[in-house]
Amino acid sequence: MRYRVLGRTGIEASVHCLGTMMFGFVGNPDHDDCARIIHAALDQGINFVDTADLYSAGESEEIVGKALRGRRDDVVLATKVHFPMGEGRNRGGNSRRWIVREVEESLRRLSTDWIDLYQVHRPDPTTDIEETLSVLTDLVRQGKIRAFGCSTFPAEQIVEAHHVAERRGLHRFRTEQPPYSLLARGIETDLLPVTQRYGMGVLTWSPLASGFLTGRYRKGQPVDLSTGRAALTPARFDPAIEENARKLDVVEQLVELASEIGCTLPELALAFPVAHPGVTSVIIGPRTMEQLDAALKGAALTLDDAVLDRIDEIVPPGTNLYRADGAWRPPALTDPALRRRPTADRAAA
Repeated sequence: MRYRVLGRTGIEASVHCLGTMMFGFVGNPDHDDCARIIHAALDQGINFVDTADLYSAGESEEIVGKALRGRRDDVVLATKVHFPMGEGRNRGGNSRRWIVREVEESLRRLSTDWIDLYQVHRPDPTTDIEETLSVLTDLVRQGKIRAFGCSTFPAEQIVEAHHVAERRGLHRFRTEQPPYSLLARGIETDLLPVTQRYGMGVLTWSPLASGFLTGRYRKGQPVDLSTGRAALTPARFDPAIEENARKLDVVEQLVELASEIGCTLPELALAFPVAHPGVTSVIIGPRTMEQLDAALKGAALTLDDAVLDRIDEIVPPGTNLYRADGAWRPPALTDPALRRRPTADRAAA
């Protein structure tokens, strides 16, 4: 296992991070089995574990907390805050009110006194970024978190956050967690140059492109839209949709490339993000021990310039074959009222 420094924090983290989104009722409800997967990952050199309060409504954090008993000091532990937890108002977002409350819940579920990396899971257009940075700075000073970062933030909001931190004397985002894969290279355009400029660590998610790079979905083969991820979001997998057909065409070219260099498609997919100098760690999110073993099998694979050149020919740099940030879209795109003048103003004009 290889290790890299997480941004400029001085914290050394494995280049593969164990993501635990699939631990709990959403994926694997067997707590003992999940603990075995975590222990196996640690035994093979992974020292970086990423979770979130959202995952299985806190169950994932509880599983991680139990599994790390006796090994906590050896692990770089990351979790996230933002999405609503339970019913009612003010139970989500990036406000001081919510973060102060929810960090205590995460600490309790994780059975720990501190969190190494506390991440803001998504932007919050209703909360001033100074408010968020201020409370996170206080949590660092209180010793409850060691560093903080953001997840799936656009480049311009990261720049704004850094400027606000500098002007107000606050701590700044140390990491960003964006989607990045052979099929979703959009972050190469502006996000990765920005994070490199600010010396931020980058943890990338979805290296297997929601399953398209596992080899399970192939051109000309029927897709079962009633099970797994396809059942949750059939529009992402239906081969009759032009975007998905395009992905399947590219997958065939990548399968051929992987065969030529003597690896599997998933191994090629996991090795690709690691090759970028701006990426610190790639998150793998196994649900079973078999999936963990398959992911770690290619952990030592490195791609030379000739292979990377071939990849650039198949999927040009900066290209997204699908909208990779599907979990969040800016209000300017989702709320028509933000793009339209009031009717009275239009009539007057």
